[in-house]
Amino acid sequence: MNRTTRSIILFTATLLLGSMASSTFAAEEQFNKDHPRRAQVNKRLSNQNKRINKEVREGEITKAQAATLHKEDRQIRKEERAMASQHGGHITKQEQRTLNQEENAVSKQIGK
Repeated sequence: MNRTTRSIILFTATLLLGSMASSTFAAEEQFNKDHPRRAQVNKRLSNQNKRINKEVREGEITKAQAATLHKEDRQIRKEERAMASQHGGHITKQEQRTLNQEENAVSKQIGK
């Protein structure tokens, strides 16, 4: 085998291993997306979104109030994603508590 052939084989093997590693990483990130603490926080955000929309439909809050609440929830979701990215796709118990406290504050504003 000449030097060029060996280089091509080595390059191809490196690409193959790299693509396998990235697909494994992607699968791990998908798994961590469903981490129980993250799932709990995101389920609450989803429920609050539904509550906000229901309150608008029932005339309990204005569209402007709803927009403000949605903005606060989006900020919490953004914060949750940032926290998870720092910990390999999951959040710590303390981070979950912090996010839940923030969600509690938004929840109290719904349907005042």
